[in-house]
Amino acid sequence: MSTEEGSTRGGLFARLKAGLSRSAEAFSDGLMGALNRAKLDEETVHEIEEAFIRADVGTALAHDIAADVAKDRYDADISPYEIRQLLAAAIRKVVAPAAKPFVADPRRKPFVVLVAGVNGTGKTTTIGKLAARLEREGKRVVLAAGDTFRAAAIEQLKIWGERAHAKVIARAPGSDAAGLAFDALAEAQREGADVLLIDTAGRLQNKSGLMAELQKIARVLKKVDPDAPHAVLLVLDATTGQNAISQVEAFEAAVSLTGLIMTKLDGTAKGGILVALANRFKIPVHFIGVGESVDDLQPFNAEAFAKALTGAA
Repeated sequence: MSTEEGSTRGGLFARLKAGLSRSAEAFSDGLMGALNRAKLDEETVHEIEEAFIRADVGTALAHDIAADVAKDRYDADISPYEIRQLLAAAIRKVVAPAAKPFVADPRRKPFVVLVAGVNGTGKTTTIGKLAARLEREGKRVVLAAGDTFRAAAIEQLKIWGERAHAKVIARAPGSDAAGLAFDALAEAQREGADVLLIDTAGRLQNKSGLMAELQKIARVLKKVDPDAPHAVLLVLDATTGQNAISQVEAFEAAVSLTGLIMTKLDGTAKGGILVALANRFKIPVHFIGVGESVDDLQPFNAEAFAKALTGAA
């Protein structure tokens, strides 16, 4: 690894660590008693379990992780450093299968990405950041302003399009979202675009009409490309905690999800929800958001996340 690469990776980890500081601090506070003990005894294991529950990992998984940490080490002498290392290893084991990079298959041109999520997750901003990342990778990107319910979302996407040098397909507020998606894919094909990112209206997971519209968009895309959409990404807000579970369940039932993006991890003390999602759904987590800047949308790295959350690095 070159010095420049090492510096870049170090900078990304510093951002991740800073972004997860609230979760890491809350987690460490919950572990205070365990870290001050010299043995991995019953009380220490119980405090580890409680710390995971408070981090929104979920009761059953918290119990399993605590048991995994204590396995073959019960009543053994242990240092605070060793406890953090064991916790990081246990988290990494859970989330590693979900840490899969987002790849726009070059054989599918354009590679069509449908992006969904409830209101307030930062979905449109996330699409803009993803477009900027893809543009830096040399991809030609087209954006479709499919959140036709909100004029602000259309304008916001246009601004991101300018920043990412990406063409934006938009219509008047209130236009048919499925029709816009159809036109955008046809236009992206004519443009020879590598990737088409389609924004959609924020919708509550319990609104069947809005979910039906999302399904309609997916169906209409197939009229242009039978294999589209090639990816369906769900943007989740980490601050919603356990409610993210019901969101994944609802969207997965409506449109088969290929990946997750978790935003606003810097705004919550319950970053453990990502661990719960990775364990329960086995859906790839492509990116996490730990701040406002473009570079704060980071590819999900299991080891870096585990170390940052537990203070193991």
